[in-house]
Amino acid sequence: MTGSMPEFGNSTPMNNESAATDFWLSSGYNLLDRNEDGRLVVTADFIRAYLSRPEMMPPEEACDAERALHARLLRDPERIVDARDLVDLADVDARENFAVFLRFRELLLKSGTVEAAYLALFRPDAPQIPALFIDQLVAVILRGMLDGCADAFQLRAAELFFRIQRVSLHEGSILLADEEIVEGLGRTGGLGALGALVMQAGAPLRQVEMDILTRENSSQYWLRSDRHDMVLDISFARSGQDAFARVVEAWVRHLSGAEVQVQPVQTIRDERWVWHIGLDAEANAIMNALYEGQDVSPERLKNVLALFRLEFRDASLMLPRVAGRPVYLALGQSSDGTLRMKPQNLVVNLPLNAGN
Repeated sequence: MTGSMPEFGNSTPMNNESAATDFWLSSGYNLLDRNEDGRLVVTADFIRAYLSRPEMMPPEEACDAERALHARLLRDPERIVDARDLVDLADVDARENFAVFLRFRELLLKSGTVEAAYLALFRPDAPQIPALFIDQLVAVILRGMLDGCADAFQLRAAELFFRIQRVSLHEGSILLADEEIVEGLGRTGGLGALGALVMQAGAPLRQVEMDILTRENSSQYWLRSDRHDMVLDISFARSGQDAFARVVEAWVRHLSGAEVQVQPVQTIRDERWVWHIGLDAEANAIMNALYEGQDVSPERLKNVLALFRLEFRDASLMLPRVAGRPVYLALGQSSDGTLRMKPQNLVVNLPLNAGN
């Protein structure tokens, strides 16, 4: 099952005023409830929305059994579906799509909350769920976490957690643009060779009419949030890096309960460096190599886009052997010039004491 992030049409606001305060309308946040702990409670409407995805809608040539199963699930998204129901489907792809959906549905219903479902994905017995669905869970968790946030930089920085970014180095700045949007612009008529240049991360992003987020235009973010067309500058000492650090703090607090403080740093000068977390595959590999004393070429080191120092406010929550020591975080780009963040690393790789 492939495609863009699931979009939930009935969560669209009714007027411009609500649009100006809401964001990420396609996340499905407005279809969920909250429990007393502030976690997002799975609802039938949230599950039903997935059935409206193009991948799940029966095509014109669909058999009667496929149409009937889809209609039954739309009426009752939690109804039991047995193996015989899937065998009756004539199309192999339809059987696979329904099987994937049912695994995902079971995870949601068994977990009860979106957060619990997300955390369950990183246990040894976790079900196999497409990356697309995992990204969507991250998006809706962040949407709930950041509800009421008045800082557009934090909201844009949070997009790194669930959307691939295209990296562009321009006049000393590190700029991040949404990969899907960049690719779309590259295919749009009128861009020609310029679009191809941007896809190679070699052209200034301003040339393709993607606005760099600034204090002056930040009020536009809420109306444009689902377009994902604003560029984030994450250069050191810029607002983007600080905003990302604040989102990391909130993410760790929400999913682990640990209060942490995160600050951008330019280098790691620590003879007692004991713990690090790479926030993507390339940064993780580079940090591991440096920690083990291996030589890393200057060219490869350039793939590290940002470094952060994370400190626990309560050292008793940490593993005894690292208690009181900082945790270094790294964010990087892969060889193709993209940033694919793994936010789960901030959950599964934290040096938390087993009793917490």
